[in-house]
Amino acid sequence: MSSSEQESSTPSEISSPVTAATIKRVEEGVAAASDRTIRQMIADTLFQLESIHEQNSPARINSGIRRFVLRSLIHWVFQVKVENLEKIPQKPAILAVNHLHHIDPLLLLAELPTQPYYYILGDARTLYNKCWKRLILRIAGGVIPLARMWKEELAVIQAAKAGREDLNNLAQVIEKTVPTGGDIHTLRQIDRIVLGILAHGDSLILFPEGRLGNTEGQLHLPLKRGTVIYALRAGVPIVPVALIGTQDLYWGKELTVRFGEPLHFTPTARPKREEIEAALETLQNTMLSLLPTDYQEPIGLKPLRHFLNHILW
Repeated sequence: MSSSEQESSTPSEISSPVTAATIKRVEEGVAAASDRTIRQMIADTLFQLESIHEQNSPARINSGIRRFVLRSLIHWVFQVKVENLEKIPQKPAILAVNHLHHIDPLLLLAELPTQPYYYILGDARTLYNKCWKRLILRIAGGVIPLARMWKEELAVIQAAKAGREDLNNLAQVIEKTVPTGGDIHTLRQIDRIVLGILAHGDSLILFPEGRLGNTEGQLHLPLKRGTVIYALRAGVPIVPVALIGTQDLYWGKELTVRFGEPLHFTPTARPKREEIEAALETLQNTMLSLLPTDYQEPIGLKPLRHFLNHILW
């Protein structure tokens, strides 16, 4: 089984109600999946990233410049608190992070050391669905676009099968147009890219929940297995990370990035199920221990709340 399963969602995990906002989001997603420019950029990016497997580096922005720009922007808008940054090893590693908002990877890149270079495995259509995003990412690089169905799309398909006749046509378009990312070619390509990045001396940011969470201080469980499979196969540590405060954004909000102790596992080219499950349980418990148990959302004025929560959609 490919380790890329970490970013897949199964129908049993999707229970979101299908609202007008959901339908609008799905229609935008289907349009992005049908866009030739987006499809071509995803294919080109994956092709370039595969060159890392051959000890070549694709075009990418200098990590110091990337960090400076992101840090300047994010610190201008938010108050950022970083805890235990010294725990990050100065060698290839995988950061395993809870996921509450599309800003999460940008927040991390604004605070991480410039070496090693960090790549992000992210949803392809969310990365490329707007012209300004494509322009920035074409210059910056450093992302691995992953094709998959969104939880909203799976919710529409489920609702149509459950009797929502008004969603039948949209569900059919989704199944016809949107790639699941589960085909063997794609899974193997992502595996080659990820393992090539780690072998090349770079690092990864992964979100083992496999989707955006809905609640501060909680993880969407069970975690996907890909993160620990990559770590076991590549022989690199996993650094658990907790992001706190990013689920609901507004100007001036305090966001916390909390790093945990690196987790080291015995490397193995063919990890056994019990090794994977044991490592996954350790990772899950460690990530939970970093999250607050009594998070309270601040009250009061929340300037630019809608804008900041939707700009990266």
